[in-house]
Amino acid sequence: MRSRVWGGTAGVVLGGLLLAGCGGGGKDTADGNAGQAGKAVSGGHPVSVTDCMGARTTFSSAPKRIVTSNASSLELLLRLGAGDQVIGTGFPPGKGTLPGTLDAQAQKVKVLSRTVVPKEKLLGSGADLYIDTFASMGSMGGSGTGDAPTAEEFKAAGIKHIYLKSTACAAQSKGPVTDLSAVEADITSLGAVTGTGAQARKLVAAMREKVGAVQKAVGGTAENNRPTYFFFDYDAGTKQPSVTCNRQIANAVITLAGARNVFADCDGDYQQVGWEDVIAKNPDWIQLGVRNRGSEAANKQAFDEAEQWLKSNPATKGLKAVKAGHFLRIGSERTTIAGVENADTVEAIARILHPGKVA
Repeated sequence: MRSRVWGGTAGVVLGGLLLAGCGGGGKDTADGNAGQAGKAVSGGHPVSVTDCMGARTTFSSAPKRIVTSNASSLELLLRLGAGDQVIGTGFPPGKGTLPGTLDAQAQKVKVLSRTVVPKEKLLGSGADLYIDTFASMGSMGGSGTGDAPTAEEFKAAGIKHIYLKSTACAAQSKGPVTDLSAVEADITSLGAVTGTGAQARKLVAAMREKVGAVQKAVGGTAENNRPTYFFFDYDAGTKQPSVTCNRQIANAVITLAGARNVFADCDGDYQQVGWEDVIAKNPDWIQLGVRNRGSEAANKQAFDEAEQWLKSNPATKGLKAVKAGHFLRIGSERTTIAGVENADTVEAIARILHPGKVA
């Protein structure tokens, strides 16, 4: 599933996601947002947050009945300790796909749909909050399963509708996304909204520590010494490749890992290109970006299929990375959708591309 706030008089507005998620994710912006979010967490509710267009939603108290659009937002809530508030999800994580105890917790969440939650089921779910990851794909993921609820319908059902802005607002960013500040802002704001601010700060601190160590090791690598890198979105289809551009989180993950996204010159989050464009880039490394299939065996099969396709297709078998066997078997979600594992992916890529430099 390809990726893509929230909402008194005394409340603090968490506008930083709009800045970090839709303004390039620069360091100064992120630091400013962290300061605002910290005040919100320490001051409690009411908390106000904004969406990509600046519309504000206010929470007078923490939500009690949350529906998540997919496994990404569900996982974040579980990591924050707000899993008991989740009453349903779409695009559920397969059994065994989340680490440790998160998996058992995730399997207890009611599955409202294996894909996009149908409109009527969402509106009738009894939720007081819906967390959406798919705004840039047409609110409900663009899957053709039915119309998304309107703002008026959400209001009538008593459901507040918010987004993971680091993905939902990516296409609107004013400049390339080269750090994880927007993801950190999503986590911080989710913590403020759900009353789990202390845990949110711990998660963000751990991410920063991990990425900081990678940056210390490879961040100073000159641009021309950085290997070129192609994220092969196998599940998006092979007839015409869909590539991750410079507004997508993947661009930040690749950059932080000490590599060069070969499609960093394309403004936006995703773009369809031709295989001749990939051939012209001739990357040093290719990530086999397949989506989690729900088990280690199924994932291995998907990675095998993606690799074999590149090796057997006349248009790609001559690529430098293919001939050298320079493939990275790292899943799509942890690379392209907001989450704690974005930092883990930075580390994983850096270890492969810069052996011996990253502990």
